[in-house]
Amino acid sequence: MKSFSVSTISRGLVGVCLVAFVHHSSACTAVNFSAKDGSVIAGRTMEWAFDMQWTLKSMPVGSPVTLSAPAKLKMGATELKSKYAFIAVMPAILKGADAFLEGQNSAGLGMSGNFLPGFTEYQTVTANDKNAVSVVNLGRFALGMFDNVKALRAELPKYKVWYDPSEVSGLPTPPWLHFVFTDRTGDSIVVEFVKGQMVISDNVAQVLTNAPTYDWHVLNLRNYISLTKEGKASVPYRGGDVTALGQGGGLLGLPADYQPSSRFVRAAYLRHLATQPANASEASQLAVHVLNNVDIPVGVVSSTEGGKTTSDYTQWVIIKDLTNNRVMIANDKNRANYVTLDLNQIFSAKESSSSLIDALPYQPNDGTAKFKSAR
Repeated sequence: MKSFSVSTISRGLVGVCLVAFVHHSSACTAVNFSAKDGSVIAGRTMEWAFDMQWTLKSMPVGSPVTLSAPAKLKMGATELKSKYAFIAVMPAILKGADAFLEGQNSAGLGMSGNFLPGFTEYQTVTANDKNAVSVVNLGRFALGMFDNVKALRAELPKYKVWYDPSEVSGLPTPPWLHFVFTDRTGDSIVVEFVKGQMVISDNVAQVLTNAPTYDWHVLNLRNYISLTKEGKASVPYRGGDVTALGQGGGLLGLPADYQPSSRFVRAAYLRHLATQPANASEASQLAVHVLNNVDIPVGVVSSTEGGKTTSDYTQWVIIKDLTNNRVMIANDKNRANYVTLDLNQIFSAKESSSSLIDALPYQPNDGTAKFKSAR
């Protein structure tokens, strides 16, 4: 009979726990686009299985930014005032702090936080560390204090990023996150926390999904280098020709499932093969087209545990125009009706405002009357 060592059993238990954890994680996709005129668009989807009370909140210049170490170290906190106004998305069910997972600021810096379960290990802060920030406050810190990716790339490694579950409550799963930051020049980085170290990668694919880590996803793209936008119309076969049934055969093998690895490949290749848009408007529409390919309808991706079935689905999509300070956003019940926000007007108010994403004024455009009157 085959024997099992303690280490083998331990590895098996870790594997089971990881699988269970992944079933309760979100399935987000972020993609960047650059237009011919230099405009930069950053889009993302947010998938989740629970009602997170997603709230869009604007923060004016001078909003508080807290830098702190874990409370057990008794090191106190440093309070800063933000240099830039920003608008961001947070889960209102979280108690203890506003954790911004998505947003952009008045300088054209955009951020998307995606879940990275099974691989995230935040940094350890000691009494000797001078600079520290909770991952819960990282989005506020980045959007409030930095104007571009170059500055983030240089300054962020000077800080220890930590998480303590006693700091906040209300989330159905710990905030194991990695982040993509993009600015209006098109510069973009991915920030991850692996084995207790901060890892910053240039976002060469201009795409981010979930686990595994970013370097694995980029390496995995090499498995799909045969994909092409041009399929063969026909091939000779025993003295005759076998003709294609239709267009698109060059993309045979493009993964169609919703695993993070498959969404990464799908988004990366669609972005790469699509015709470069001319301007911000066209780039925003291209972002919608590409993100539609990773949109998850309710019920398609489900798991059952303890007799209860849950389904990850696309709860909202946001398209950030980093060049012109505009945002397009749609929730799951209004996917064909994006709300557009002019951030210049919002920031000029110099005050905070907020709204549940589900409560934004989505207005279907009924063209019946205009069509009937057309001659």
